Amino acid sequence: MTLLRSWVETANSAQTPFPLNNLPYGAYIPEGEENPRCCVAIGDQLFDVHAAEADGLVDIDRLSIAGTGVWNGLMEYGPQIWAAFRTRLTKILAEGSADQEAAAKYLHPLESARLSMPVTVAEYTDFYAGRHHATNVGTMFRGAENALPPNWLHIPIGYNGRASSVLLSGTDIRRPWGQLKGPNDAAPRWAPSQRFDIELEMGAIVGQPSDGPISVDQANANIFGYVLLNDWSARDIQAWEYQPLGPFQAKATATSISPWIVTKAALEPFRCDTPAREKELLPHLRDTGPMLYDIPLSVTLNGETIARTNYNELYYSAAQQLAHHTISGCPMRVGDLLGSGTISGPERGNRGSLLELSWGGKEPLETKSGQRSFIEDGDTLALHGAAYGDGYQIGFGDCVGTLLPALDDPFKG
Repeated sequence: MTLLRSWVETANSAQTPFPLNNLPYGAYIPEGEENPRCCVAIGDQLFDVHAAEADGLVDIDRLSIAGTGVWNGLMEYGPQIWAAFRTRLTKILAEGSADQEAAAKYLHPLESARLSMPVTVAEYTDFYAGRHHATNVGTMFRGAENALPPNWLHIPIGYNGRASSVLLSGTDIRRPWGQLKGPNDAAPRWAPSQRFDIELEMGAIVGQPSDGPISVDQANANIFGYVLLNDWSARDIQAWEYQPLGPFQAKATATSISPWIVTKAALEPFRCDTPAREKELLPHLRDTGPMLYDIPLSVTLNGETIARTNYNELYYSAAQQLAHHTISGCPMRVGDLLGSGTISGPERGNRGSLLELSWGGKEPLETKSGQRSFIEDGDTLALHGAAYGDGYQIGFGDCVGTLLPALDDPFKG
């Protein structure tokens, strides 16, 4: 697909992440107001969908779509309304639109906009679906012969996280306290995490509920869109707590998401196949066609790029993760968030976490900010991602967070 041209001139640049081909869904809080409004990004502007709908410019079957400040309402209506709504927005913002004069008053500069969470996250599940990441981490802790757990090539491994800790990009992160026990400690101790880390992931947002097992194809139809996701991780807390039931407090500090939900429709031209299967998957998980996306991703530390990878490095797609999530009869809700797991590639420069980049701290990373094994107080980490078409790109907006020092001991004295 080539660039779709808009009367919003900045949307026609190959450098903008938000051309007419994209129209990602977000939310903003107008100056002087307290309540968020639904909007879409177009070029260097946002289009206030809430106001346009209230004035009758956007009308899909007389449904209230953008009145709540989050996009859960649209998601509940299902794929047919998703498509009709996107078609209407595209028509309004397209070059030569008869609605240009009426629509222009709903544009506001993105640069000065105060963005808000675009979705009410119902529940959050994080997976472990990147083979390079799983192999690297397993090699560090169990040796190369036992790097992958016996089940890894058969099911997408995951754990239930905390929806309450999902935050919007730009929110500062506080270094957590926790119970630590290193190899040289005689007993566990109470201290701030010293091995705080990032995880470069993508998040899939579930747009339709289910009650009972669903197929991979149905799961794909139920996914509304995607965000960049950073599952901040306290590796030293995790090392002490994770056996036998997996991560708990190590992953409960924060999970940051990018501010714009990029729809499946916008990403459709970038679909690609999952990797060749070393073990045949059981029927409920088998590939039914291209289910990943070609989306180059990167990580910056204080503005310096430290890793580059691609969403297509995952072993299991979001549709397979969602389908597997349902097989026990687990109900899924509108607004559920599925983290992909850390996305790493085959080379050191493709690793999506500092744990891997520094090989557990044994090979510190040289950066312009100094040596890094893990995140230091004051460091700003950002995830970036965009799919590239013919003269345009489909971007997500950056997923950014700065690590603040730990608070004083909350239990001292």
